[in-house]
Amino acid sequence: MKRKLFAFDIDGTLLGSDKQPLESTREALALLRQQGHLVTVATGRSRFMAQDIILDLDFSNYVLCNGAAAFLDHEQYYQNLLDEKELQRFSSELEKREIGLAYVGLDDVKKNNHHRQLQMAEAMGSIDFAAPEYDGDFHKENDVYQGLAFYDESYNGVFDSEFSKFRFVRWHPQSVDIVPKSGSKAATLLNLADRVGIERENIITFGDGENDREMLREAGIGVAMGNALPHIQKEAKFVTDTNDNDGIWKALKELKAI
Repeated sequence: MKRKLFAFDIDGTLLGSDKQPLESTREALALLRQQGHLVTVATGRSRFMAQDIILDLDFSNYVLCNGAAAFLDHEQYYQNLLDEKELQRFSSELEKREIGLAYVGLDDVKKNNHHRQLQMAEAMGSIDFAAPEYDGDFHKENDVYQGLAFYDESYNGVFDSEFSKFRFVRWHPQSVDIVPKSGSKAATLLNLADRVGIERENIITFGDGENDREMLREAGIGVAMGNALPHIQKEAKFVTDTNDNDGIWKALKELKAI
């Protein structure tokens, strides 16, 4: 049996709606590892925001910040930071519009202004985190892998042409991730597979959100969770049950991977 790369989103995929992994998911991950497959997280979260899940589910490989950072056997081998000048220009634009903004490092996140604090608290609370504290100098002292802008869907597409070095990926009704234009979970997973000698056809990805669309489409087999919206499911080759109803386990059984 050929070694495969299995990549799992966290929220809505590895975690149920109660923010906990199912026992069937734990067992499935253990079986994949026993067979010698490379098993990795692929999340929009930073290391700080993903560390509890990484430890709890025994991951030694993780793709973070929508592909801007990647670790193999707990060692970082890939980094794709936001352009500093473009980020400063974007910050100024959001300040004019009174839109909230936060900067994400590997191990911390700080807000860059004081706008839209209720929206910020709502979005961060959806993944069980408090709104970040203010630090106007965070970007001067830390590598910035990702930004978080707090605006609703009425702003979709507003910044795309003016800030062409960035991609804006919605993860919550009140927030988008700001990532490098050239970066994505998919691109980093393809890089990882090439690095360890796994063919593209042997990449299997699991996800449910907007930031999973490309990795579902580009993998050998993309598996959309049953709780994913219909347009996300259309990107996948396979749709499984929900994150609350053994979706990962059922898919892996169907694919004869466990």
